[in-house]
Amino acid sequence: MTVESTAARKPRRSAGTRKSPSTKPELVQLLTPEGKRVKNAQYDKYVADITPEDLRGLYRDMVLTRRFDAEATSLQRQGELGLWASLLGQEAAQIGSGRALRDDDYVFPTYREHGVAWCRGVDPTNLLGMFRGVNNGGWDPNSNNFQLYTIVIGSQTLHATGYAMGVAKDGADSAVIAYFGDGASSQGDVAESFTFSAVYNAPVVFFCQNNQWAISEPTEKQTRVPLYQRAQGFGFPGVRVDGNDVLACLAVTKWALERARGGEGPTLVEAYTYRMGAHTTSDDPTRYRGDDERAAWEAKDPILRLRQFLESANHADEGFFAELEAESEALGRRVREAVRAMPDPDHFAIFENVYADGHALVDEERAQFAAYQASFADAEGGK
Repeated sequence: MTVESTAARKPRRSAGTRKSPSTKPELVQLLTPEGKRVKNAQYDKYVADITPEDLRGLYRDMVLTRRFDAEATSLQRQGELGLWASLLGQEAAQIGSGRALRDDDYVFPTYREHGVAWCRGVDPTNLLGMFRGVNNGGWDPNSNNFQLYTIVIGSQTLHATGYAMGVAKDGADSAVIAYFGDGASSQGDVAESFTFSAVYNAPVVFFCQNNQWAISEPTEKQTRVPLYQRAQGFGFPGVRVDGNDVLACLAVTKWALERARGGEGPTLVEAYTYRMGAHTTSDDPTRYRGDDERAAWEAKDPILRLRQFLESANHADEGFFAELEAESEALGRRVREAVRAMPDPDHFAIFENVYADGHALVDEERAQFAAYQASFADAEGGK
């Protein structure tokens, strides 16, 4: 038998196919997708003191974060925002990890950590100015220990590592957490952050939200091993947690932060979750993934999972859910009113401060854009 005929008989996987989303990876889980509590010898102690009120608080956080996110998406579609990056499906990863933080811990986010911002007390309306183009971030990072959103992919992990090295030198017992996505894990900045944090034993937690897609690039095209295993090569522990399980995310992040504060160095947490919406409002996910994949993950919805647990344990009644629905509606109205009250962005600000002394090409581009803008006024005048 020839080599060619042997190869021809082997089934080949096309470049565009994906592994089944039903594959069950090894991960830390405290709540099943059906809302059943499962025991975990290592991590149960980190949620042992959680009360029914705390559980209702986690549920409220996720519901209100999702409502804010939905309003922002709608506002972008209405032309009020230039862009929006939705966190739909990632609420448990963000709320669980965000509620594990102490006030004196410091957060370095990307541009999708709306749930973490909520946990840090950043007003949701302050997140929207940047996406409207009227500011570079509407809050003081040091007021909430929550850094401004970072658009450059992966660079915030370097910022977090440097800050954590400073924390250690100051002798503080606080910790630093850096958020990034599976796509950012392929950036050199992240690898450099891992190296420096390990060598200097920096008190930093790297929290990777693996939502399966770096825009249209699936995780399987970025790594041959689960992302959390990359930590081994740098000399510190990594753990994969069910990113749709808010209790597991809370427990694992508490554990990692405790290690950091205790002088044990960095940890990589991979929250295995799913981006149920588009990468941003400029993306069309139907072009690269199927409805069956999303449907499989919708069955693992983090909010539905916790609601089922609350109801089965008699920790919440219909009055609680009705009151929360009313609060959700009020938040939606407040967000809409706040955005519509914002000024329009300065269309020509993009051309300022590019060069200290000006530049002929920038001047030419500004003139072309001015003519383009004027064409709309001419069109309106001709009607």
